[in-house]
Amino acid sequence: MLIPKKTRKEIYSALFKDGVLVAKKDFNAPKHSELETVPNLMVIKACQSLKSRGYVKEQFAWRHFYWFLTDEGIEYLRDYLHLPSEVVPNTLKRPARPEGARQSRPERSQGGGGDDRGAYRRGPGGYGDKKTAAGGEFRPEFRGGFGRGRPQGGDAPPSGF
Repeated sequence: MLIPKKTRKEIYSALFKDGVLVAKKDFNAPKHSELETVPNLMVIKACQSLKSRGYVKEQFAWRHFYWFLTDEGIEYLRDYLHLPSEVVPNTLKRPARPEGARQSRPERSQGGGGDDRGAYRRGPGGYGDKKTAAGGEFRPEFRGGFGRGRPQGGDAPPSGF
């Protein structure tokens, strides 16, 4: 498809700025959702061309195309858009933290003093207390008929069932 150079440059600059580009699979849409002056079909076909050359990776889900720049695509778009090597897409930039954002964690005590996490098993009537465990006379009885399948033994169900 023939795409004007101005339109192609606008698509490539939007792709390089964010590192990703999204387009709905609607070939008849008069304009792209982010690029107001560009038809959606031209965005899809320009990214399809980049995909065939290995400059972007494509993901399709829920009637939307998602294109992600590869390292080769970043180099190609830098050359095409005449950008210096210091300029990188937003997906490769680390978010800047303010100076006050880094806080130290409070000190944790290594002993058992005041820590409730391990105390729930120890103590009177707790989980690990041997005095409250099941006695020697405890014999659980498992009878059939619960869950899937027919009951084992006993009366047969009615024939109409």
